[in-house]
Amino acid sequence: QVQLVESGGGSVQAGGSLRLSCAASGRTFSSYVVNWFRRAPGKELEFVTSITWTDGSTRYADSVKGRFTISRDNAKNTAYLQMNSLEPEDTAVYFCAAREITSSAYAAWGKGTLVTVSS
Repeated sequence: QVQLVESGGGSVQAGGSLRLSCAASGRTFSSYVVNWFRRAPGKELEFVTSITWTDGSTRYADSVKGRFTISRDNAKNTAYLQMNSLEPEDTAVYFCAAREITSSAYAAWGKGTLVTVSS
């Protein structure tokens, strides 16, 4: 069973950048779709982006298109979320989650990493 650990959160001023990492252990990501979600204070969980490990295809929420980029490193079994032009509205706990390509159920979630963007 895959386990996920996020890292890279922190505090940044508006307009700044951060890179989050989602490292997998226990299994490789080879047959997974890796997703990033976020939960802002007082709000529901929101889909941010995903990457299909086999072909690298990606999806983005409209709110982050053009600012965030998801990528993968096969050798490190790690997914990354590069966040540029951060806005205060991006403040949230960011979670990575993985599901098998053939499943709609998530096999694993990380514990989350906090991103705080100040104006």
